Amino acid sequence: MSTIQIATMPSEIERCFPVMRQLRPMLVAEEFVGRIQTQQAEGYQLAFLESDGAIVSVAGFRMQTLLWSGKTLYVDDLVTDEAARSKGHGESMITWLIALAKEAGCTTFMLDSGTHRHEAHAFYFRHGLRISDYHFKLPL
Repeated sequence: MSTIQIATMPSEIERCFPVMRQLRPMLVAEEFVGRIQTQQAEGYQLAFLESDGAIVSVAGFRMQTLLWSGKTLYVDDLVTDEAARSKGHGESMITWLIALAKEAGCTTFMLDSGTHRHEAHAFYFRHGLRISDYHFKLPL
């Protein structure tokens, strides 16, 4: 049986690390819980999908109101364990996130995706997401 819940306890956050690290390989295990907790204080939420006792999909997101898009659910991180892909877990997670956004009265659902993540892009297109902007960054 699969369930999606929000990680609030340090032990739940820690269990999300192996899957999140597949998306964010620069993360350090010893810093992960503290970094998530810092983000949580800023409105970030970490959702995880557990199936048969293992975390198979993780999503980090926040709700915010932006001048140009109104109330928005923005997905910072979305990843399904490589060993558990093509089993409907990613579909369950994105469907849950979109439903959460609608339930919260959001008018926009959005995420950024690295330009190299072609399989993820195909997945997002299948779920009705479209490219609307360029995202620019300047490392400081």
